[in-house]
Amino acid sequence: MLIDTHCHLDAEEFDADRELIAKVALQQGVVGIVIPAVARSNFDAVIALSNQYKHCVYALGIHPMYVDNATEADLATLQTYVQTHQPVAIGEIGLDYFVSKHNIQLQHHYFSEQLNIAKQHQLPVILHVRHAIDDVLKHLRRTSVVGGIAHAFNGSFQQAEQFIAMGFKLGFGGAMTYRRALHIRALAKQLPLDAIVLETDAPDIPPEWLGRHGRNTPLELSKIAQVLADLKQVNVSQVLDITSANARHILPKISHLYTPAKALL
Repeated sequence: MLIDTHCHLDAEEFDADRELIAKVALQQGVVGIVIPAVARSNFDAVIALSNQYKHCVYALGIHPMYVDNATEADLATLQTYVQTHQPVAIGEIGLDYFVSKHNIQLQHHYFSEQLNIAKQHQLPVILHVRHAIDDVLKHLRRTSVVGGIAHAFNGSFQQAEQFIAMGFKLGFGGAMTYRRALHIRALAKQLPLDAIVLETDAPDIPPEWLGRHGRNTPLELSKIAQVLADLKQVNVSQVLDITSANARHILPKISHLYTPAKALL
C-alpha cells in the first residue's frame, strides 16, 4: 500500500483527467492521497475532492508564496474551517526564501499564526521549507506542535535530525530520483526509513523519467518507492510498509486509508 502525502490534485493541470488519475492511482495501490490547500481560495476545492474520492484527504493552510494576497480574514476563515471540517493537518504552510519577491515579514506572520492554530487544535502541520529550514525550526521551537511533515526535504542531515527530534517525518519524492541529485540521494540512504514518508508534489517535481517539464501524478509513486528501496538496498515491500505506517502515524486522521484498495473503489 502507498500513501502520497503531498499531491495538489486540485491543480488545473488535472482538470482534463482528474477522475481517471484518482481511480488508476487507487487501482495501483495508492490508498491515500493528501491534498494540501495553498490559499483560502482553494479550501473548498480540496474539501470537495476528499468528498468525491474516498482515498483522498485534505489539509488546510496558506502557503508562504500566497501570503501577499492573504488577509487576516483568511486566518479567521482557517480557524473556522478547522472547527467545522476535518482537515488531517494544517498545510501547506511555512517559509520560502527561494523566491525573493515574496514578503518575508508577511511569511513569518502567517506561518506563526497558523502554527498557533495547529497547536490549538492539536493538528500536525505540512511544512514548506525551501531555503528556509533554520528559520522554520526556530518557529517550531517557539510554538511546539504535535509534529507533521517537512515536505520536499533537502536540508542537512543535522537539520533532519532536529525535525525528527521534534516528531516530524521527512517527505521524499521526485527530486530523489535524479541521478545527479547527490545530496538528496545521500540523505535518503542515510536517514532511517522510519523517518521518511513518500510524496509526489504532483503536478510539480516530476521524477527523472518524466523530464523536468513533465506532469507529475500519483501514478509515479510506486516507481519513486522503488528508487528509495534501491538507494537503501532494501526490498520495496519494506519501503511500502514502513513509509505508509509513518504517514498514518504522523497524520492520525488518515488511519482509515489503510483499508484495502478495492473497498475504497
